[in-house]
Amino acid sequence: MNFTPLWTAALNAFSNFIIVDERCRIAYMNKPYTEILNIKLEDVIGKPIKSIIPTTKLPEVMASGKADIGALMTLYDHKTSRDIRFVCNRIPLIEDGEIIGGVAISTFNEMGEIYHLYSEVEKMQQQNELYQQTIEQLRKQTNPLDYIIGSSQAIGHIKSTIAIFANSGLSLLLTGETGVGKEVFANALHQLSSRSASNFVKINCAAIPKDLLESELFGYEGGAFTGAKKGGKIGKFELADGGTLLLDEIGEMPLPLQSKLLRVLQEKEIERVGGITPIKVDVRLICSTNQNLTQLIQEGRFRADLYYRINTIELAIPPLRDRLDDIPELCNFFIQKFNRENGSYTQGIDQEVLALMQQYAWPGNVRELEHVIERLCFLNGHSTIHLSSCDFLIHKMSGENTLSKPAFSAASSLQEQRCNAEIDLIRQTLRQTDGNKAKAARLLGIDRTVLYRKLKKYHIVQTP
Repeated sequence: MNFTPLWTAALNAFSNFIIVDERCRIAYMNKPYTEILNIKLEDVIGKPIKSIIPTTKLPEVMASGKADIGALMTLYDHKTSRDIRFVCNRIPLIEDGEIIGGVAISTFNEMGEIYHLYSEVEKMQQQNELYQQTIEQLRKQTNPLDYIIGSSQAIGHIKSTIAIFANSGLSLLLTGETGVGKEVFANALHQLSSRSASNFVKINCAAIPKDLLESELFGYEGGAFTGAKKGGKIGKFELADGGTLLLDEIGEMPLPLQSKLLRVLQEKEIERVGGITPIKVDVRLICSTNQNLTQLIQEGRFRADLYYRINTIELAIPPLRDRLDDIPELCNFFIQKFNRENGSYTQGIDQEVLALMQQYAWPGNVRELEHVIERLCFLNGHSTIHLSSCDFLIHKMSGENTLSKPAFSAASSLQEQRCNAEIDLIRQTLRQTDGNKAKAARLLGIDRTVLYRKLKKYHIVQTP
């Protein structure tokens, strides 16, 4: 196949393009260049470039062996009968250490194109500044603390503490049981700080194999270990440079890695796995744990010096059972969330259901409440959540996690309420499935044989 027409067309696509040999004699000149100079290619092949273009600097570039990028050049354009200025890149051609020729190519045909490009870039910069200003205004209008749902005294105290220390740059330790929402509080700390425009990076120390955690935190150089990417990889500390890094479940970090973390916090620099060059990082550290770190120190599983380094300020997030007054707000928040996500129209939640929820100890805390609301929204996609949908929650309450409070309904015992709720839920589900017992059992989360037994036990007869 003959590639000459293809190569010729490709080279003619450039504004100006010329190739010279090792003695600076013209070997090729594309059509746009010959038109500017008002010459024919066959008339100049083999001639010294200086005899055709006296102002060229290509011979000097070849003599130096170094490329000259972005140089300005002036030529007389015979097509327009005027001088034109353009940006020229001159590059020596080197093979096996020897200069075998040179090439010159213009990036822009004339300076007007550069001014136009500069104008476009300046316009984009102005738009970007406008976007940044808008984002900053929106950020100021939205208080990150509003995303911490609850008005209880305990939550109010934590919000006040966050507002005081968010912009301090001090390391914080968030403690609390699993599911209390420690990440929500960490995010509020970041968003309220001067680092909010930079990255908020999260890593769960318990979710990553211990032998990989170091490279995840500090990154690695290419070839540092078997399976490492050729170009290496940056770690979470570099990714969070200028921003905030959340180390979740810090108590699960291996002791050797704790020593390296302490050094990073003291020196404010990291070294990638397999690397030898320290890399400066500016990171605000937030740690969280559901463990008793002082007990881990006594057991020799956590360094005392690291504990005191990360525990400049401790925020103890209370479990949901200690902030039951926040349940109505949390329920409404989650209902709105799932309505948006699922396109449902759950209207709200009945006071009887809220009273029931405030008797439960919530061992899974806010996360468990969120999952309960998600299930209730599914069952009540176009109505208010009533007690008849809460059979599964009543089953939970009949276990060990019921708070010692007065019954939610004085009219009957908890067992009677449970049975009535179970009957109502079964009937409601059968209506939703048009009497399909197999489908109803799946929605109820029970085996079909169990559903048959309950139908018999409660004398539930399907109506046509």
